[in-house]
Amino acid sequence: MPEISFPSPERSPGIKLLFVAIVAAVLTIPLLLVYALVYDRQSQSQTAQAAINAGWGGQQVIAGPVVAVPYRSVETQTEQVAGGQSVSRSVEVERTLYISPLANRVVTRIDPQERQKSIYKSVLYTARVEGAARFAMPGDLARFGVSAEQLQWDRAELRMGVSDARGLTGGGTLRADGRVLATEPGRGPAASGGQGFFAFLPWSGEGELRVDYAYGVRGSGALTLVPRGGATTWQVSSPWASPSFTGSFLPDRRQVSDDGFTARYLVNKLALGQPPVASVDLGPPQVDTGAGAAMVAMDRTDATPAEIGAPGRALTVGLVEPVDLYSKVDRSVKYGFLFIGFTFLAFFLFDVVGGARVAAAEYLLTGAGLVLFFVLLLAFAEVIGFTAAYVLASAAIIGLLTAYSAAVLKTWKRARFMAALLVGLYALLFVLLSLEAWSLLIGAVLLFAALAGVMYATRNVDWSAVGRREEVSASA
Repeated sequence: MPEISFPSPERSPGIKLLFVAIVAAVLTIPLLLVYALVYDRQSQSQTAQAAINAGWGGQQVIAGPVVAVPYRSVETQTEQVAGGQSVSRSVEVERTLYISPLANRVVTRIDPQERQKSIYKSVLYTARVEGAARFAMPGDLARFGVSAEQLQWDRAELRMGVSDARGLTGGGTLRADGRVLATEPGRGPAASGGQGFFAFLPWSGEGELRVDYAYGVRGSGALTLVPRGGATTWQVSSPWASPSFTGSFLPDRRQVSDDGFTARYLVNKLALGQPPVASVDLGPPQVDTGAGAAMVAMDRTDATPAEIGAPGRALTVGLVEPVDLYSKVDRSVKYGFLFIGFTFLAFFLFDVVGGARVAAAEYLLTGAGLVLFFVLLLAFAEVIGFTAAYVLASAAIIGLLTAYSAAVLKTWKRARFMAALLVGLYALLFVLLSLEAWSLLIGAVLLFAALAGVMYATRNVDWSAVGRREEVSASA
């Protein structure tokens, strides 16, 4: 009996394009898993850095000097009694008058160092802070709601703030008009969370007071100064070549080179908007910790929340890593769709225009190789650095997919084209990661060029027509 066989009909180019889009959509799942892996590794890195910093000191916020003078005032308090009536009575309460300096000049030298735990690193530093400040009582003190007779000068204090007192390992000295004062721990300004050190101040408020101070502090990541009162000048320098300048004000003069940086801040009282004396202290500032703004932890024993005013302004100098590998890997993963799209597009054009047959499984395996690149990049970057890891991972994936393309597309000529395409894509991605400000423009131009190329290559394709068919054969 004669046997007749029918070959399976070949799908139209439109159906092939639909299948390619479905496979590409399926590959978004492992790509999202890689994105989650980057986040998890970054969290582990931050945990390891916190462990390194735990015995050293966190991001430091320094404040002061500020003069704190207790005073007693009579206030009227209203109470509700039986019958819904209000009764007012006068009570004597103790407040603190905070006196800001007329001028404060601070000089800071930051000496960084790197500590490592397993494959994770953290930037630590020791800093030497020296400064001179001038104080004077305003002539119109009564206009600020306090009379000179209320002030208890025998209990006056000179306060310096350091947000993480564990970092005060270099000692601290305070001088008032050349006289050395005995320092005691704690009772720092509210801007530093109440931590720091203080000294009882032998001053009656007459004339002008000159204060000289110096202390050593160690911390990690960044150093923040809270200016207050009159003119504040901060001169900061370090051999670290990758600083970041954030906060309420930027330096008016800075110089950054491979040998380090120097920066100079100048902040006057009008820019701060703070009175020279106040019965409430400046609160902790909003500082940039690298993961968004955060309020300095407050641990005060000498002030109630009602005695703490608005957050102070911050001048922050950060010691950042020259290459933040997790942010670069994170950004590179976001371009994963671009890699998959361009590679699949090349395979698709070879299929519908060049006559090569590419199965859905071959698209899937090729996409898996492209996704694997980001896993290799993350794994190697944690050990050998981002640039070396990028070269190694891209070379491995390009070699793998080139050899696989030779088998799928049936010729090495087409495989060499795929290799050139992948080299161009990986080179372009590296440029996009380096030129962050231009990445959107470059990516948009590239997509436009790719779309134009596809339109030109497929201008004669009948998307609804069935492709090549084999003749029906019959055998007897």
